[in-house]
Amino acid sequence: MPRARSAPGAWVVSLLVVGFVLGSVDASLGDVDPRYRTCVEECHTTGIIGENNISHCQSPGNDDTSVGSSWYTQEPLYMQWKQLNCRTDCRYHCMMQREGERQSYGLSPVKYHGKWPFIRISVFQEPLSAAMSVVNLLMHFTGWLSFFLLVNYKLPVRPQTKRTYYEYTGLWHIYAILSMNAWFWSSIFHTRDIDLTEKLDYSSAVALLGYSLILSLLRTFNVKDEATRVMFAAPILAFVTTHILYLNFYELDYGWNMKVCVVMAVVQLLAWAIWAGVTQHPSRFKLWIVVFGGAFAMLLEVYDFPPYKGYADAHSLWHVSTIPLTYLWWSFIKDDAEFRMSTLIKKAK
Repeated sequence: MPRARSAPGAWVVSLLVVGFVLGSVDASLGDVDPRYRTCVEECHTTGIIGENNISHCQSPGNDDTSVGSSWYTQEPLYMQWKQLNCRTDCRYHCMMQREGERQSYGLSPVKYHGKWPFIRISVFQEPLSAAMSVVNLLMHFTGWLSFFLLVNYKLPVRPQTKRTYYEYTGLWHIYAILSMNAWFWSSIFHTRDIDLTEKLDYSSAVALLGYSLILSLLRTFNVKDEATRVMFAAPILAFVTTHILYLNFYELDYGWNMKVCVVMAVVQLLAWAIWAGVTQHPSRFKLWIVVFGGAFAMLLEVYDFPPYKGYADAHSLWHVSTIPLTYLWWSFIKDDAEFRMSTLIKKAK
């Protein structure tokens, strides 16, 4: 079926090109706006933005006095979680004020610190993305739990070692942990955007993508020898680790991070799509749906647009689109475990 195999590859390659072109554009134009910068600086000093009075900037524990000081003079983490700090409130109110001015001039919204201007609801900065992140976390948990029960209690195990026939069981367990970790920090980050939650969200997502790339190569090339697995994984782990360190300790470059994530996602989508067709896997149609769905979902990340009514942007809709894909993905993983088990038992006979 050459047509079925080439279609996903074409989509993936096109997404790679688009990702590189759009990734070179500054994703946070609002950060360099002189009026926005001036507003934030004045807010830090006076605690006043128009009619808004930012009480946190008038307390001795605000960001201007706590940064670089001793740990016991800084704001507690629970205060940062409640958004009771000067910098984040100043950024939010200055952003909304500047966007109001831009709208009056007929200008389109721009991003600030890598994110669109969202309207907050209570403690939730991005309520839709936060809620969908929680749903995705639950989908991965239920998918992993059903996989765990399948391979350990429903499928036969090797008589000598009492281990599962499926050679990739442990790798999928690690994948589940990294997935749930990534969606957990995504929900936290979209609820409260501070430096710590932002870096944890970005780092967790990159770690998940990097490990998913390794897992896709190990499965599609049917690598079962431990030494060969290490050879496959080592260069990717080195690059991903370096990239995470770069984001955390040198510069949180949104454009560069987008390029890295798109490339890693594209390579694994391409690998899965081609492998499913070449091997004629019995659940290849499920995998192709995930590949096509993942490609279209990536379009929401690449062709980004401002939040509708201040709430639903392309990224939040991407969170929505991954929910059914996650269910189908774990269904394929379970099918693959059953397929490998039956194949190995037939060979043994």
